[in-house]
Amino acid sequence: MFNEKYKTQTVNDLINANNSYKQAFHYALNQAERLYHARQQAVNILKMIDNYIVILANKPRDFEVDKLHQIRLSFQNFDYKVKEIQEQYSIKCFIQKCDLKEEKEIQEVINYFQEKLGSLDILVNNAATYCDNLFLKKTKDEFLEVLEVNVVGTFLMSKYAISIMKDHGLIINMASTDGIDTYNLYNVDYAVSKAGIIQLTKSMSLIFKNIKTIAIAPNWVRTESTLAIDEEYLKAELKRINQEKLIPVEKVVKTIIDVVQNKNIKSGEVIKIYE
Repeated sequence: MFNEKYKTQTVNDLINANNSYKQAFHYALNQAERLYHARQQAVNILKMIDNYIVILANKPRDFEVDKLHQIRLSFQNFDYKVKEIQEQYSIKCFIQKCDLKEEKEIQEVINYFQEKLGSLDILVNNAATYCDNLFLKKTKDEFLEVLEVNVVGTFLMSKYAISIMKDHGLIINMASTDGIDTYNLYNVDYAVSKAGIIQLTKSMSLIFKNIKTIAIAPNWVRTESTLAIDEEYLKAELKRINQEKLIPVEKVVKTIIDVVQNKNIKSGEVIKIYE
């Protein structure tokens, strides 16, 4: 039989050990949650830096598809990119920063291009943001920011660009299959915004008979922000939606050029890109 003293000590040791395990578990859980939010913040920052809107003064029928995708803009290399694009393609190039949540800045950008170019032929609304999070943890501000940038930003850019577009102008809105059938547990706001862009494109096609509006909806594309996502999670998502591999950026660019060149594509169409 156990000595009563040692029995009491053993029970106390077990209780203390259990409490220690609980504390360690909660600490690890807390650290994991902090790491998740830190990673998500880093991904969102990367996503925002990589966003851009393309305004083409001339139709890119002479551009080489395998080189056009290299025109990537960031806040750090504007001047360098302007010179590179002008020399490589023998065209005029102007780059302006713009916060899509600020209507005044959008107006100023369009006015700038009107002064420089006189009118616009093509607008590609490509900028977007996201804030992946579980439904019940997503805040109102997070939800609204995604809608404001993705949907309202596309609306405002189109609204003011149309005012200086020639007849038979073209607007290409970058949507996503997430707005159709590949949405996931974490991106309800992003999926809603991309569905909104698709409907915005269709509505614009009815309103503006002399402006062609097309939506392009790819699934997962091989971008810097996609590659920053947890590798195991990305693999699981690709498997879940039956996507064999990430879509190369070149394929998206080629689709944009096909839309520019193909006169048979009707206004209001949604072109899906699957891989």
